[in-house]
Amino acid sequence: MKYRRRLRSRLILSFLLFGTLLSVLFAAAVLFLQSWLVDALISDTLEQEIDQYISHLREDPSLVEPFYSRIEGYVTRPGQADIVPEPFRDLPSGVHDVKADDAFFKAVVRKHDDFWVFLTYDVSEDREVARRLVYAVVAAVVLFSLLSLALGVWSSRRVMAPVTELAGRLEAMDEKAEPGTLARHFPDDEVGQLAAALDDYAHRLKELVERDKAFNADVSHELRTPLAVISGATELLLSQPDQSERNRERLLRIARAARQSTDITTALLHLVRSERESENERQANDVGHIAEQVVDNYQPLVGDRDLTLVYEQVEPVSVIAPEAVIAVTLGNLVGNAVRYTTSGEVRVEVRRGQVCILDSGPGIAEEELPHVFDRHFRGRQASGTKGSGLGLSIVKRLCDLYGWRTVFANRRAGGLEVCVQFFPDRECA
Repeated sequence: MKYRRRLRSRLILSFLLFGTLLSVLFAAAVLFLQSWLVDALISDTLEQEIDQYISHLREDPSLVEPFYSRIEGYVTRPGQADIVPEPFRDLPSGVHDVKADDAFFKAVVRKHDDFWVFLTYDVSEDREVARRLVYAVVAAVVLFSLLSLALGVWSSRRVMAPVTELAGRLEAMDEKAEPGTLARHFPDDEVGQLAAALDDYAHRLKELVERDKAFNADVSHELRTPLAVISGATELLLSQPDQSERNRERLLRIARAARQSTDITTALLHLVRSERESENERQANDVGHIAEQVVDNYQPLVGDRDLTLVYEQVEPVSVIAPEAVIAVTLGNLVGNAVRYTTSGEVRVEVRRGQVCILDSGPGIAEEELPHVFDRHFRGRQASGTKGSGLGLSIVKRLCDLYGWRTVFANRRAGGLEVCVQFFPDRECA
């Protein structure tokens, strides 16, 4: 089916079908005209011969019957047709097609009151010629169909060559390629106009992306300074021993929020640049330690609900990635689980090569699972809860950047299980 959808395949099939149909119609017309003309010619000739013989017979009753190599004539009295071969005796006046033994005849009969005249013509050879003509025409149809196929292949290759070249150049281009280099490779025809339109679109798209990247980078960078001020002031206030327990709790919440905002800003900068950290900045981070901090940060969101937030490390995991990226990835998933689970338990488990978040919430409809990473997507279970639907989209982009994989599955006991697999090519327990 994929081959039939290709434009070149359609051109080849069009040539083949057109050539075959035209050949079949031409062959049918030839056979029809040949059969009709031969039949009409023989019938007219026989009728002329018999009418002429009858007129001569009336002038000279002693005139013998006509006799040729393929034409035979019989003259009898009415009711006395014993000399006439049996297949022709009972034929009425007119022109008839008769089969006798293995031969075919065209017969013309004139039955008058005073005599009957029969004239027969052996058309067996004509039938054989017609049969051979049919074979020849069929062979010609096959030949012309093959020629049409060859012409279609050759023509489609010539017609599609510029389009194929354009597609190849587009596939060879990467995100770092300079736009505006396609049109110069093609003449000023339809394909050249398409290449010029693609160049123009690439220019506008690059400008838009650059503006978007610059804006996001500027915003993320500018947010770092006030967040650093907030974090510094919070740490300074926390260091004072005369703080009440209530104020200390509030300051801790501010510190956690500032830390989360700083992590999000750092992660967004990585996404804007679409690059990982440099070789010198690469270091392994303990995923279990980060996951435990994330669980502590989301404890205040539980509030008065009958909900337990549990952390468990089955096996330690270390990943070469910025701490902020890991924290944002896990934080969005844990935050969703806490937000949509009204009661029960949200468990964060650090297993071999992955972190799994298991909740006892409503889960996600099976038909909605393929759309969880779509921007602004919110399932039916999300009604009545706050959220922009961007958290999982950010998670997906971070996972794609670092080669991780996030798997969603509904639990049999109810709720949802989300696993971030840091080494998807390896077997995870």
